[in-house]
Amino acid sequence: MSDQAIINEVGLRDGLQNQPITVDTDTKARLAELLVEAGMRYLEPVSFVSPKAIPQMADAAALTPLLPQGKGLHYTALVPNLKGYQLARDAGYPTVALVLSTTDSFNERNLRMSLEQAAQSCEAIIAAAKEDGVATRTYISGAFACPYDGTVPVSLPQQLTERMFAAGSDEVAIADTIGAGNPQQMKDIMAPLIREFGADRFYVHLHDTRGLAAAMAWAAADLGVRRFDASIGGLGGCPFAPGATGNMATEDLVYLLESAGLDTGIDVEKLRAAVALAQQATQRPLGGRILSWMESQEKQGKTPCLW
Repeated sequence: MSDQAIINEVGLRDGLQNQPITVDTDTKARLAELLVEAGMRYLEPVSFVSPKAIPQMADAAALTPLLPQGKGLHYTALVPNLKGYQLARDAGYPTVALVLSTTDSFNERNLRMSLEQAAQSCEAIIAAAKEDGVATRTYISGAFACPYDGTVPVSLPQQLTERMFAAGSDEVAIADTIGAGNPQQMKDIMAPLIREFGADRFYVHLHDTRGLAAAMAWAAADLGVRRFDASIGGLGGCPFAPGATGNMATEDLVYLLESAGLDTGIDVEKLRAAVALAQQATQRPLGGRILSWMESQEKQGKTPCLW
């Protein structure tokens, strides 16, 4: 693997979908602009889902043409079913993200399907995407624990990953949806998969519910993973996963990877404007640990030196 790391910004989608305040479309577009100005090149700004189920995503079609455009920008739309896929395809998204949870309980609440039905749905979407030339990334949600059934065996996310790759998924994301995992679990799940499929086909998606997201991100990086999801300011949560808190803060992940010698291309200082806007829009305090440290240095009259 190279020393390049990809951070996929999911704050506009995963970060906002569970907020009690609905952020307007123009503010979302401005947030996307600030993220791109900070060096972000991979973003997941929308999901094509039922507006009744997740009203915060009702403006997916309206937001799409307002997103920054330019060479090197990569946008993904999350789709829960074939109808959502068709909407994302018609909107011009080159990559779609699919969701497959590890248990019947989680799939039933998230997708109103059993585990087997959800797996078959993902396979149908992947097949359609192949015909349309659209790339797919399948999220194995609740890979470490289910919010309803507790810890899942290591073999389960591995088996689902193998099934999705066999179906033709271009990438798989191992997702700690409720932030219940630990670094050893990360190694146990991913090491065999990386040996079989290669690290460059995997993303890692982490929530920081119990404060271990950074440790888990580093465990994945140590295995060779170079693709990560993160959310500006630590925004996040899942409407169908009780107890899930925010994703790992983008600014903390940038600092972690950059300080370890991996190049993300993202400027932590410039991310502060995006965090400030997200905080204003959601009316809640936001910001990763590195921003708190930077602010403490400035209060002492010092210029924060990150590297």
